[in-house]
Amino acid sequence: MIDLDFRLPLAPFTLNVAAKLEGDAVAVLGPSGSGKTSLLEVVAGLRRGVAGRVVVDGDVFVDSGSGKFLEPERRRVGYVPQDSLLFPHLDAAGNVRFGLKKGAGEKTFAEAVSILEIAPLLSRYPATLSGGERQRVALARALATEPRLLLLDEPLAAVDVELKERILPYLLRVRDEKKIPFFYVTHNAGEAALLAREALLLQDGRVRDAGRVHEVLRPAALSSADPETSFENVFAGVLELDPASGTTAYLRTSEGARYLVLRPDRAAEGNRAVFGVSPDDVLVSTKALEPSSVSARNVFAGEVMGLEPIGADTLARILAGGAEWRAKLTGAAVADLDLSAGKAVWLAVKTHAFRRLR
Repeated sequence: MIDLDFRLPLAPFTLNVAAKLEGDAVAVLGPSGSGKTSLLEVVAGLRRGVAGRVVVDGDVFVDSGSGKFLEPERRRVGYVPQDSLLFPHLDAAGNVRFGLKKGAGEKTFAEAVSILEIAPLLSRYPATLSGGERQRVALARALATEPRLLLLDEPLAAVDVELKERILPYLLRVRDEKKIPFFYVTHNAGEAALLAREALLLQDGRVRDAGRVHEVLRPAALSSADPETSFENVFAGVLELDPASGTTAYLRTSEGARYLVLRPDRAAEGNRAVFGVSPDDVLVSTKALEPSSVSARNVFAGEVMGLEPIGADTLARILAGGAEWRAKLTGAAVADLDLSAGKAVWLAVKTHAFRRLR
């Protein structure tokens, strides 16, 4: 349990955060300059002048009333900033070992190297690493210290789409195998929905919303608070190879949904995978669709759950194919289809629209 109730004067506002979170996987969203990085710095102990309380699993990090301030090195918090901050004079192995307690065996080092798959990088220096490789080394360094809490400040913001696809699996492994609680700052609602179980939405230094991730990721609230937010549909599951094709496979999700997707290179039966679909690539029809009548291979009946304005357009939330989908529509399309909550619709999504994230 993480209990935040503090104030920190900043320019041009005071960061005022009050939220109680289970804390096992928390996405932190909000526009640039809303206080997201400062929030992580308060939890990490990198900010003085905090008024209020910060309590993690019953341990008091900050209590201005009693004058308590737990020093950063005693908090056992792993912090990975946007720019990774690797030591340029140390190779990757030296960076990962930095901060290990004296007498610590090779076990934590080896586990971090294994989970982030950086063994081939250990003898290389930061200047020779790509952006994605540096982020993996920085994550491994944070893991090797055996933190009680990880703070990840937009770890994928500085990498391109290809590198993002490579790093997301490692973050999932950290969550699922190491079971280390984390705060994850992002502008991407799809990443938040995939990685987090709770979300905190900041705007102008205040908590605009907090709670279960799917409750906070409401398009209207997110887009008005942060125009940079991305609303990609994200699905995780297990691959089932299509016996009739060497190029496609089915993605079966834990909810029982089954989607035909492009078969990733070297993908084998039973491989876990994560795919994303842009809301722009989701076709909505009020007339019944049959797979034999359209070129799209993924066709499912559904029901409109809600309509939320996104600037001049509308984001439709639709329950279909065993999951909630988001489809971006123009105002004219919404009017012509006479869409409203509860209306029956059909969705069509091309196989090529499924982009592999993991």
